[in-house]
Amino acid sequence: MKLGQVVITRGVNAEISKSIEFSKFILESIARFRNCDWGDVPEEDKRMNDAAVKNGDDRIVARYNDIYIIAEWDRSATTILFTNEY
Repeated sequence: MKLGQVVITRGVNAEISKSIEFSKFILESIARFRNCDWGDVPEEDKRMNDAAVKNGDDRIVARYNDIYIIAEWDRSATTILFTNEY
């Protein structure tokens, strides 16, 4: 799946700079996202994400623990942020 430009918030960047474990978690989460594993979202949202991948016409929102990964509808950018930054 195309991600476009991958951007992270200041909060995520600060945590990455402090923790190798968190950095690994981010990389694992991106891999899951690319493989259409939407993490901790309701089944309805998973179905909407699957349809967005198939049709290419809506944004995709996935959650892994306390982060979201959000791909814009046109896949021009994907943002990684903490859930409290949404």
